[in-house]
Amino acid sequence: MKKGGILNPKINQLISETGHTDTIVVTDAGLPIPENVTHRVDLALKEGTPGFIETLDTVLTELEVEKVILAEEVKTVSPEMHDQIVSRFQNLPIEYVPHIEFKQQTKQARGLIRTGEFTGYANVILVAGVVY
Repeated sequence: MKKGGILNPKINQLISETGHTDTIVVTDAGLPIPENVTHRVDLALKEGTPGFIETLDTVLTELEVEKVILAEEVKTVSPEMHDQIVSRFQNLPIEYVPHIEFKQQTKQARGLIRTGEFTGYANVILVAGVVY
């Protein structure tokens, strides 16, 4: 039995196979998962479970991130969620794109992790960095 950290085997595999500049998307319950995404991890159990921030924080314990991409709509539609997200990336570049472009960019992701979050635009594209 694994002692700690991320216990989900699909998320462990996704993170371990992610290389520099690959992307992982952490999403709310509503964002469509493109069919061509290699790793599809649907954690959504019920409304709010698991939550977006809880899931994001867990992924960030094991993934080196060099850049973040958000839908620009999150700033006005869900400002509290926006503030929670950006507070985790104070020293990283954050790129804002229209939601329609955000959805297009998810098609190039190595993997996507869907949460049970019901807050609008609670989605982030994490661009993998290197640890050296």
